[in-house]
Amino acid sequence: MLGLPEDIRACLFDLDGVLTQTAKVHQAAWKRTFDEFLRRRDPGAAEFSQADYNQFVDGKPREDGVRDFLASRGITLPEGTDADPADAETVRGVATRKNELLLRELDEHGVQVYEGSMRYLRAAKEAGLATAVVTASANGAQVVAAGGFADLIDARVDGVVAKRDGLRGKPAPDGFLAGARAVGVEPARCAVYEDALAGVAAGRAGDFGFVVGVDRVGQAEQLRERGADVVVQDLDELLDGDR
Repeated sequence: MLGLPEDIRACLFDLDGVLTQTAKVHQAAWKRTFDEFLRRRDPGAAEFSQADYNQFVDGKPREDGVRDFLASRGITLPEGTDADPADAETVRGVATRKNELLLRELDEHGVQVYEGSMRYLRAAKEAGLATAVVTASANGAQVVAAGGFADLIDARVDGVVAKRDGLRGKPAPDGFLAGARAVGVEPARCAVYEDALAGVAAGRAGDFGFVVGVDRVGQAEQLRERGADVVVQDLDELLDGDR
């Protein structure tokens, strides 16, 4: 009924863009951050685009997103420190600016969930499968709580955990492997659910039993190319068996 191989015993969900509608909030915060930064250096610079977000930023830790996008524009910044202000021209400063904008937006508008994904999450719990959230966001705990589904999640691996434990960001599989350990299920018996290209690549790199690509922005083919076993627009399509 969940659209999974019979031997799957755990579901490892990305958060932003899979369970919650916060991916578009992240993208808006990144766009404002990068556009402001680029205009200060070159008023004629091309704006940060949807394609930039998909390729260089989506699903990655904040600092990795800063480095990778700016490298695509031929820009290298000093790393800086966590104490850098949001207007500092350092990797940490740009990342701090983005997070400030994100938190302001979440505070003003709250967290919206994907109802189809919530139906799927509840069905997975009712079927006795273990569940975990695996996200690059350092705000994972707040988003899960604000979304109202903390009772449906058995474990959470977020940016705070990744920093503490030295986990590499997606497309490395470290976060999902940590999620599998947290619920006590071997990777081959876990399903990974991801909307980001880097996240699907991480699921494939970790040799997980099944990788579900969630296409929110019209990149179904790219998700398949990165290794998704199936691509859906929302998770409740798997409940219906409409694949």
